[in-house]
Amino acid sequence: MKTERKVLSVVVLNEDGVLSRISGLFAGRGYNIDTLTVAPVPNTNLSRLSIVTSGNTRVLEQIVKQLHKLIPTYKVIESNQFVEKEMALIKIPLNEDFNGLDAMLKAYNGTVANSGDDFIVIMVADDANRIENFLKAVKKYNPIDIVRSGSVAMDI
Repeated sequence: MKTERKVLSVVVLNEDGVLSRISGLFAGRGYNIDTLTVAPVPNTNLSRLSIVTSGNTRVLEQIVKQLHKLIPTYKVIESNQFVEKEMALIKIPLNEDFNGLDAMLKAYNGTVANSGDDFIVIMVADDANRIENFLKAVKKYNPIDIVRSGSVAMDI
């Protein structure tokens, strides 16, 4: 069966143990979480989880059904209509030739986020595929470290 990528936005009660229960649901059934991002919903007692997972159609249907059964789950949004973004931080040594870096940053919604005596940290925010492409392109600057967030998603 064909494996597909699925973005889910799950709104849950913001209470102790919710994240553990959700990750346990995935682990207990052998499902994989590709990325997971959690943040409180402003002015509520809820949190939003943006989960990126993959599997065949049957597995993805089971994941959604199981998420609906969890008591703290308020709603599961599985729309294909999401604004989805990721962020990456890349630490580059100052002894590198930065020729072309500014153009790359502009093309990928990037900026210099921080600097030290012997490095700069750049930040890019874009969709997952573009972040992947940026990380391939930035290798020519010999990054010291790369940190990539999970996807955040909002239904539209």
